[in-house]
Amino acid sequence: MLKGVDIAKLKDGDPRADEALAKLKQAWDAAPANESINRKPIRIAGFLVPLEWGDKNLKEFLLVPYFGACIHTPPPPANQIIHVIANPPAKGMQAMEAVWVEGVIEIGLADTDMGRSSYRMQASKVTRYKQ
Repeated sequence: MLKGVDIAKLKDGDPRADEALAKLKQAWDAAPANESINRKPIRIAGFLVPLEWGDKNLKEFLLVPYFGACIHTPPPPANQIIHVIANPPAKGMQAMEAVWVEGVIEIGLADTDMGRSSYRMQASKVTRYKQ
């Protein structure tokens, strides 16, 4: 995919760097989903990226695997992002807060301003992360 490109030698704004990033993003957006977890109840930890801003009740967000993902580009591969619809809404949560999410996960693409996800989850519970 990036044969012949020495990324370490490229500078920001170099057209070759932009082209390499576009190719990488295209590959990440097409990353395959894990069919074995489709429609399974799970509990998973991650970092919360709000898709709606407003009151302290958050109904829709992305769950990402590491702090800063989606806020700084590029976002993680699509198969590492879950589009979460929380019912009941998560209360008092902030962007990039570490959380546990419980619910049924499904394979389903979603394109948002913060990134593309391969999964969606109807979350029945969202809590602050505790080991």
